[in-house]
Amino acid sequence: MSLPEPLLRADWPRERLLRHGAATLSDPELLALALRTGVAGCNAVQLGHDLLRRFGGLRGLLGTSPAELQVVPGLGTAKACVLAAVLELARRTLEEDLVRQDALANPDLVRRYCQAALGHRKVEHCIALYLDARLKLIICAEVARGTLTQAQIYPREIVREALRHHAAALILAHNHPGGTAAASAADIAMTRQIRQALALIDVRLIDHVIVAGAATVSMAAQGHL
Repeated sequence: MSLPEPLLRADWPRERLLRHGAATLSDPELLALALRTGVAGCNAVQLGHDLLRRFGGLRGLLGTSPAELQVVPGLGTAKACVLAAVLELARRTLEEDLVRQDALANPDLVRRYCQAALGHRKVEHCIALYLDARLKLIICAEVARGTLTQAQIYPREIVREALRHHAAALILAHNHPGGTAAASAADIAMTRQIRQALALIDVRLIDHVIVAGAATVSMAAQGHL
């Protein structure tokens, strides 16, 4: 196998970022900056290409656990942890926006946050975004984790957390791994059960967002609330 040709310094991702900005770099080049170095017979940009191909793009790669990343030949603990940190920073950026903004007035921001939190998950997870009286985020908490096809959600746990955080409203979100973002009959029934339980403590269920990969669906927008 022939060795990769070295890049000219002017073509290094770091040099191009400094001259033209991060937006001009490809996904593999941005990954190369995070990885810093390649592995034997493979420079950092080529390693970025290989990782994207192996894990099915950015969402698949950045949603992979450090343990899964470490099975890639030459990709050690340090690089795996850096990649995991990149996704977490992206999620926290969106979370900061939700803390500062009215969630009801920014449904696109809510959907992007839910997609970042759930779009890469390989089994069903359900999260709850607990909101204050101004509909700004107090905390996001995982309320259920299940299998490839279902997650058992307990309304009493959601109600208890709403009381603990003095929430005035909340948004639910869960993912459909490998499926579509359409709400199932079970999704609709459970959502209405949770809405009724929350109404008893005067907490409003604003929406239930379903995520399937890059797709998101608002159950409120579809009239299911």
